[in-house]
Amino acid sequence: MTDAGNADPIATLQRLRGSIDNIDAALIYLLAERFKCTKQVGRLKAANRMPPADPAREEQQITRLRSLAEQAELDPEFAQKWFTFVVAEVIQHHEAAAGDA
Repeated sequence: MTDAGNADPIATLQRLRGSIDNIDAALIYLLAERFKCTKQVGRLKAANRMPPADPAREEQQITRLRSLAEQAELDPEFAQKWFTFVVAEVIQHHEAAAGDA
């Protein structure tokens, strides 16, 4: 992506980096909200003796997220890797919650 005309490249770089920093901050807060929800799911599963992992749900989500990634012009493989990474962390939290129940 380039700015048209005689834009100062240093100013453009700073502006772009500022946007990236804002997006990174938003992602962190969104992940925190997601983990608050998954923590509640973990407690619910533990209280009801449900398994920490739900492979069928995970497959549905992978399919859904790959499709969303394609629509957003993001590499679907990257989206799947990200989701798999997050789910592994969530399952650890769920297993810990089950151990506390």
